[in-house]
Amino acid sequence: MLTWVFCSAIGIVVVLYVNFQFAWWRPTVSYNHPRVLMYHMISHHKRRARFNKLRVDPIEFDRQLNWLKENGWEFVFVSELENDSARKQVALTFDDGYRDNFLTADPILKKYDAKATLYLVTDRHNRDWSSSKKEHHDDGELMVEPKLLDEDVAQMVSSRRWELGGHTETHANLLRLNDEQCFIEIHQCRNNLEETFGSSVTSFAYPFGLFEDRHVELVNKVGFQFAVTTDQGISLDLDAERLKLKRVKVSGRDGLASFRLRMRTGKCRFRD
Repeated sequence: MLTWVFCSAIGIVVVLYVNFQFAWWRPTVSYNHPRVLMYHMISHHKRRARFNKLRVDPIEFDRQLNWLKENGWEFVFVSELENDSARKQVALTFDDGYRDNFLTADPILKKYDAKATLYLVTDRHNRDWSSSKKEHHDDGELMVEPKLLDEDVAQMVSSRRWELGGHTETHANLLRLNDEQCFIEIHQCRNNLEETFGSSVTSFAYPFGLFEDRHVELVNKVGFQFAVTTDQGISLDLDAERLKLKRVKVSGRDGLASFRLRMRTGKCRFRD
């Protein structure tokens, strides 16, 4: 009897843990609504690194794109997103401008005839922008992470597998800047990208996902058609949310099962 009670208790704990870790019970969001996926780095984890959740292993990235292709998802740029599309649209987005996007992610994109939107910081070298959000993040981990060279970006754009989006000049924490400073960060980033790479830049990503209504107004004033956030989920109305689009976070801690759950509901874990 005691053994049965003990086993039952263990079973309940396991079920509660699984439900807490993986919220499989969330309803499926209609596949008529496009998924916008958020990536940063495609690289192997580093021992004791703070930001391994931003590092998606290349093998996992390959599995994810293979699953998307096999399950009928159409890869699109953010600029190509459509409201209530009859097709299953997925937009892959990469923030910041890490060099593995070119060296590692791009060959995998080519393998699956996929494409992605790159939200590129223009003044990205020798910057420790993580400390701009949290001052105690001053270990320099992201500063020493190799960043894309302009020559890399030029090849990426010319391949037509990548389109460019703005991500400010310096990966600025917009909450700490006045409106004039924010305008310069947002406007100059777009100008520099278009002049340097001869490519139209029509969408923007808020650094750290931190923004207020005033920043949305500035992004609109500069002329961006879309802007993406770090708010997790799936936007249901592109017209109403075009400057505050939600994204599906792809974590370096996830396996394929978690990825599939995120594609279905927009989230994975209970606390997402």
